Amino acid sequence: MYEKVRRHLGKVVAGTALAVTATAAMVAVTLPGPAGADESPKGLAGGAAQPEQQGETAAQGAPAPGTVASVPPAGAKGVGTDPLTDDELKRAEALALTPPARAAYRNVDGARGPQHLATVLAEPPAAEADAPAPPRRAEVRYYDYKSDALVTRTVNLDTGTVEGARALRGVQPSAHPRELREALELILASPLGTGVKEDYRDATGKVLASPDQLWFNGDVYRTYREANVPAALEKCGEHRCVRLVTKIRNGSWIDTRNLIVDLSARTVTRVG
Repeated sequence: MYEKVRRHLGKVVAGTALAVTATAAMVAVTLPGPAGADESPKGLAGGAAQPEQQGETAAQGAPAPGTVASVPPAGAKGVGTDPLTDDELKRAEALALTPPARAAYRNVDGARGPQHLATVLAEPPAAEADAPAPPRRAEVRYYDYKSDALVTRTVNLDTGTVEGARALRGVQPSAHPRELREALELILASPLGTGVKEDYRDATGKVLASPDQLWFNGDVYRTYREANVPAALEKCGEHRCVRLVTKIRNGSWIDTRNLIVDLSARTVTRVG
């Protein structure tokens, strides 16, 4: 019986609880019943149901070869501590990196340009703490897979200038949905993903060929929280590594917690 249960690397489970690593604490994720498989909270990764909207927008509005995209005008602006408007988000991300600078970075796919993680309203400097209407600033965060560094640029949306830039290594903020999707693609392409595919076929009678067939979520794998870290994962923290939880849409969970993906090295390692 034990061998039968352990036959697959990805075991189908239902009604249990999985722990998902978050930015600063362990967040408990309770697995709902099969009926809730497609009722993922807004903001979680979920295959085709959770596309990277900014990536799609950039692709649709990309300039023709040989041209340089212009910086969007100021557009609609927030006030005070209001969240950044859509216009401010687009302007901040266009200002943060010029095309020549962007080409020096690499994203999670290995393509030119850094992996965008987040754009948030920046805190005003201390000198402007009492100002009635300080300039609106945005902090644009990227991950550069070429240097394994978190790149942060602070943009003054009023003046259209970059006021600060830094690159930090060994800092691993929460994973972006695009990174989680790439991790799942690497699992499915790996020999270690065979069990996941077999579990999917056993449960559905169909072939698992794309991340779009699964609901998935996850976050950064942090070695300091683990009792035993395989040698293949010792660089996690310096490298960008993630752990996923996956679920058949409208079906059971497939346990992929023992498959850790090193996105920097593009490898999959089994733990436990």
